[in-house]
Amino acid sequence: MNISLPDTLKAFVDEQVNQRGYGSSSEYVRELIRKDQDRQHLRSLLLAGADSAPTAPVDSDYFDALRARVRSARG
Repeated sequence: MNISLPDTLKAFVDEQVNQRGYGSSSEYVRELIRKDQDRQHLRSLLLAGADSAPTAPVDSDYFDALRARVRSARG
């Protein structure tokens, strides 16, 4: 895949590659694509959560049980 960029965007990409330690502009673009995929996935999860039915209120008992579950999974 080849991507054409205007000089200003090419200069920006080159600067990011140099400042952030990427090996090439391709690595930088791949990272941007991965981050965009992650954002889209998170957005879909948030929208699914917003569309879901309400659950019981979250209180201190809920968090105590959650902490206990995490502790038991660790050990």
